[in-house]
Amino acid sequence: MAIQPVTYPTAHTTDIENPRLRILNKLKKGEYPLMTFSALPSVRLAQIIALTDLDGVIIDCEHGHIGDDAMHNSVAAISALGKSPIIRIRGPAHDIIKRALDTGAHGIMVPQINNAEEARQVVQSAKFPPQGGRGQGSAFPAIAHGLTTPEYMLSANETILTMVQIETVAGLKNVDAIAAVPGVDLLFIGPNDLAQSLLGYVPARGDEPEFVAAIDKIVEAAERHGKWAGRMVNNGAMAKEAKERYDTVAITGDTKAIQNFYAGEIEIARS
Repeated sequence: MAIQPVTYPTAHTTDIENPRLRILNKLKKGEYPLMTFSALPSVRLAQIIALTDLDGVIIDCEHGHIGDDAMHNSVAAISALGKSPIIRIRGPAHDIIKRALDTGAHGIMVPQINNAEEARQVVQSAKFPPQGGRGQGSAFPAIAHGLTTPEYMLSANETILTMVQIETVAGLKNVDAIAAVPGVDLLFIGPNDLAQSLLGYVPARGDEPEFVAAIDKIVEAAERHGKWAGRMVNNGAMAKEAKERYDTVAITGDTKAIQNFYAGEIEIARS
C-alpha cells in the first residue's frame, strides 16, 4: 500500500516503537487487530472485555451511556490490561477531541465526517503544535501510553490514531478528499448509518448495488491514499471474511453481545 507523503510523521510513518500501543503496532505489521464497541459505563465491564483476546475497545461516547468519569475509568482499565482504548467521540468539536485525548486514549474515532475541511479540523484538534492546536495540561494521557509527560508530548502526534467515519451521502461523495488529508490515519465505515443515508433503511442486506458500490468507493479511497480501512461487523464469521479486505474491524458491542447471549440461551431453555 502506497504511503502518502506528508511533511511530518504520522501513525503510518512513525519510527517510534511503544509496546503499549497494541492496535497501532498490529496495523503497522498488517496483523489485522480486532476491536469491539463498549457502550456501558462500567470499569469492571471494560476490564472483562479487555481480558479477552481483543486488541482494542472503542469506548462509545457517541451512542453509548458514557460520561467523562466512565470514559476516564475505561481508558485506564483497558490500557492497564495491555489493550488499546479508542474513544468514539460525539462529534468533531475541538473541546470534545481534547477532552477525549486527555484520558490517554490510544486513538479517536470521529463520526459522520462529511468533507475534507471537517477532517482537517479533526487533525488540527488532535495534534500538538506545530502540527495542530491541541493544548497540554493533563497528567493523565501519558499514563495509558506508559510514558512520562515529556515523552508523551514528543510522541503523541505520530502515534495516536485518528480514525474518521464515512457514513453519510456527503462523506461518500467527498471520501477521496477526506482520505487525502494528512493526519487522517484510518477510514472507518459505519454500515448502519451509511445504509440509512443511502437506502433509507437499516440494516442493509449487504448486496444492494448502491451499498456495495459505496463500500468499494470508501475502501478504494483509503488504499489510494495509503490509509487504513476498517468497519463494524456483526460477528466473528463476518470478521474472518472481512480480513481479506480491511485492515481492522470492530465486532459488534457489549450491549448486543449481552442481549444475544441471553436471547440465545433463553430460547434454548424454553425449547
